[in-house]
Amino acid sequence: MGRIAGVTAAETRERLLRAAADAFAEHGYDGTRVADIAAAAGVSNGALYAHFGSKAELLVAALRAHARRRLESLFAGDPDRSATDLLLELGRALPRDRDPDGYLIVEALVAARRDESVAGPMRDYMSERAEWISDLLRTGQGDREIDPGLSPDALAHFCLLLAMGSAVVTPTLHHVDDAEWTALLTRIIAGLAPLDRTAGNGPACGCPDETVGEPVNTYLDEPSERLADPTEIA
Repeated sequence: MGRIAGVTAAETRERLLRAAADAFAEHGYDGTRVADIAAAAGVSNGALYAHFGSKAELLVAALRAHARRRLESLFAGDPDRSATDLLLELGRALPRDRDPDGYLIVEALVAARRDESVAGPMRDYMSERAEWISDLLRTGQGDREIDPGLSPDALAHFCLLLAMGSAVVTPTLHHVDDAEWTALLTRIIAGLAPLDRTAGNGPACGCPDETVGEPVNTYLDEPSERLADPTEIA
């Protein structure tokens, strides 16, 4: 069983990625054999290795394919949507039930802790994801949606932490109301907006100008001096 007659190399690669995603989701990384993936795709082991050098490479390639499809679906409806709209849409999807491909990241994260052959490609994959998010955030900063004083790399890391955490804390383990989650994300994203004094109207968030720069006191409404010495707070 080698290359399938009438099927292009690109189509064979896609068949292998689909078979790998299904196998990893059902049996886990350690429980999946390369031979099983090849058989499910209808090709020989040799044909599989002509496209992917190892099981680890196949796992990360399946992750990349899933991420690509996710991004394509995001941009399909409105390719010109703003950076903050994209962040909100991505964030809203985090607590929802996942398709089988969504569990690939869990298998990859667990395998990367035990197997350096997975850890290396996963570092590259995570760097790629972080760079994409950083670029999106820089676009938002250029469009004055996001405060240019904030670090895109730090924000990207924060987004990755949310995404990776949501992959582990699934809705079957802990559920959050969709409307409440969306409201929280909307508030967080609004907080990323830059302060805009150029028009004399105070910060872009619409807060009164006189409140800008004043310390926020949440400790029993006592004066800010009360909090100056941290040793006084038991």
